[in-house]
Amino acid sequence: MEYVVVDKPRPNITLVTLNRPERMNAMAFDVMVPFRDVLQDISHDNSTRVVVITGAGRAFCAGADLEDAGIVPRVDGLTVPTIALRAMEILDDVILGMRRMHQPVICAINGPAIGGGFCLSLAGDIRVAAEGAWFRAAGINNGLTSTELGISYLLPRAIGSSRAFEIMLSGRDVHATEAERIGLVSCVVAGDALLDTCYEMAERIIGYSHVGVESTKRLLWSGLDASSLSAHMDHEGYAQLYVRLTTQNFEEAVRARREKRKPEFKD
Repeated sequence: MEYVVVDKPRPNITLVTLNRPERMNAMAFDVMVPFRDVLQDISHDNSTRVVVITGAGRAFCAGADLEDAGIVPRVDGLTVPTIALRAMEILDDVILGMRRMHQPVICAINGPAIGGGFCLSLAGDIRVAAEGAWFRAAGINNGLTSTELGISYLLPRAIGSSRAFEIMLSGRDVHATEAERIGLVSCVVAGDALLDTCYEMAERIIGYSHVGVESTKRLLWSGLDASSLSAHMDHEGYAQLYVRLTTQNFEEAVRARREKRKPEFKD
């Protein structure tokens, strides 16, 4: 059985489905290793303009697989502490890999996103939730910390520090309606409309310049890391000049408005 399924539901859109529904798509290494590799391959697929990630069955991702963690590859001869480091590195690579993808990533949250699954959703650029979706930073419920896989960095930036602290310290569930209200997701839709909503969002993005979309994604993430407003404005300015001076996209946009048609950006 393939634990990660890749489809092309519409032109220039790639759908990646975590496909272990009987385990709520938990983050066993048998799932996460091929998922990491698939993301790397898709990032260099120049026919893919937007990536949509979802889960099979009733869950998006239930976090750590508490029954069968799977096999960590290439650990022969290593001790348990070093194997643990290699295991965490694989999961880190998944989160960082989503952020580094050349294409925008839309997470279609079809059900529970728990623990590491919550982290996985935050690594996407855009989140759209089905009505039955919910989120939980579950580490603290299990006697651990809720801080894993970048969530203590990403969540405060997504919803503000006070809400993030409360959600992570209380270990409570955040249901779809609240997630929309606090800005954790872009919108909430009926479950049977989830993927079509994501595809329509993707098609709007695809209508714009390839280099413009990719640069915008990079600058948005860079802004979260910026040391100061002025430093980030320099980055933004250089990116804008780069696209403006090396393409005819702006001139095409002006012509298209004058001629009352959609622009065709050639980069």
